[in-house]
Amino acid sequence: MSKTSDKIIVALDAPTFEEAEKLTQKLAGVLRHFKIGMALYTQSGPDVVKMVHDQGGQVFLDLKFHDIPSTVSRAVEEAAKLGVWMCNVHASGGLTMMQEAKKAAAGSGMSVIAVTVLTSLENLSELGITATPAEQVVRLASLTQRAGLDGVVCSPLEIRSIREACGKDFRIVTPGVRPVDAGTQDQKRVATPAKALQDGADYLVIGRPITHAPDPASAAQQIAQSVGTGYVL
Repeated sequence: MSKTSDKIIVALDAPTFEEAEKLTQKLAGVLRHFKIGMALYTQSGPDVVKMVHDQGGQVFLDLKFHDIPSTVSRAVEEAAKLGVWMCNVHASGGLTMMQEAKKAAAGSGMSVIAVTVLTSLENLSELGITATPAEQVVRLASLTQRAGLDGVVCSPLEIRSIREACGKDFRIVTPGVRPVDAGTQDQKRVATPAKALQDGADYLVIGRPITHAPDPASAAQQIAQSVGTGYVL
């Protein structure tokens, strides 16, 4: 497995457990990291996490915990018991909430990262926030680092500014990544895989360009090869 393929997290957004399993089987051995989001987890529960583990994959549990600190702490603790590789919380939950999330994961080996501003959002004024998305993302990333979390989720457009503000060891996970021939769907702030990695992303979350392709494994290989880092699958 190449360095480039290790940087891809495939969004396993299948509507049923059975379809998720078929997709995982097609991609196992090609990609290592699988993102399980709210819809699939609500439909299938911990069984879908176990299924990915049984196929040799690692799970990014993308449930975006956002609640009072004690509730988020318990949720993160349960995620760690599932053996997932990484989970996330919303940075807008605040410093204390994120600190409690970090404590709950201690000793488990699970990374905890924070969502900054959703890639579907462009105008924050409707939320009563006067900052631009770029400004708000950096503000939340800095708060996340202060809380001791491992990194953030952000759009490709904010990678460079977060890297400058938070340093080289702060993990950056980037959705909104689309090959040049793919549509943006509901993502608004997007970039190509090569551009996101060049700007400093550690991981790229890619969904439909892989999962909706006629041959998902081949699509994943082509995306990894297109990055142009010299690593191929």
